[in-house]
Amino acid sequence: MRQTSARRKQAIVKLTGAVAARGINVGLVGMDPTSLSDLDLRKTGDRQVSVLVVEDDPVLQRMILNYFGDNNIRTLLACGRQDMIDQLSSTEINLVILDLRLGQEDGLDLLREIRSRSDVPVIIITGHRRDDIDRVVGLELGADDYLTKPFNLRELLARVRAVLRRFNTGRVAPARDPKPGRFRFCGWQLDCQTRRLTDPAGAPVTLTKGEHALLIAFLEAPQRPLSREHLLQSTRVHEDVFDRSIDVQILRLRRKLERDPSTPRVIQTERGVGYVFAVPVERV
Repeated sequence: MRQTSARRKQAIVKLTGAVAARGINVGLVGMDPTSLSDLDLRKTGDRQVSVLVVEDDPVLQRMILNYFGDNNIRTLLACGRQDMIDQLSSTEINLVILDLRLGQEDGLDLLREIRSRSDVPVIIITGHRRDDIDRVVGLELGADDYLTKPFNLRELLARVRAVLRRFNTGRVAPARDPKPGRFRFCGWQLDCQTRRLTDPAGAPVTLTKGEHALLIAFLEAPQRPLSREHLLQSTRVHEDVFDRSIDVQILRLRRKLERDPSTPRVIQTERGVGYVFAVPVERV
């Protein structure tokens, strides 16, 4: 047992030196996993959480694999697009960690591919603090959170927990109970009882539970600025999530309601306050 422990410590020292230049803080990797029980992501029901790491750096892959393994997370690896598609097609994945810098492949293109197939939560990793555009575009394309190198593995785990908690809360939390009836705005119609949203042409538009709750909050207070705090409470999002989680939901809802989400006409940003549903709403 002592020899095994000594060998493990030597391996950790070697890995620490190898990844220092890759922007990862590994100060916690050598800790006994039992000391991190407050961060342990336990099983949901009988199923263990599965995280797919899309990363072409084998050393970083191994660091995340080992660290998440110590914290009871099943971790799968993909080096590029085809590996990622194969894993998503063959395995139930609860969350994807996607590095936007993948050699010859564009991580943003891979994010688009994920979103065309699934609503699985995605945390993006950017290589430099100056990559503001990549982060913003990533959030607009549907990423749920981001980390910038250098980052700490403990923080990565904490963000995984927060994103999964938010996602699961959105799926299992009881929906708000608006008064029976329907809302109309700009030719759109939402039936509150059936949760059916139709566009001006009469085509149905699918909403997640979180998007539906957010739309109800807007429709019940049209043309009135609403703070992020109000929207967080209205959508019953967990208190621990970062404030930008509402911004991500807004981006997703805009993509479904707006002709041009980059210049929104329906859901507008009210600087210093939050957001406003800027068009008239009729309850029928």
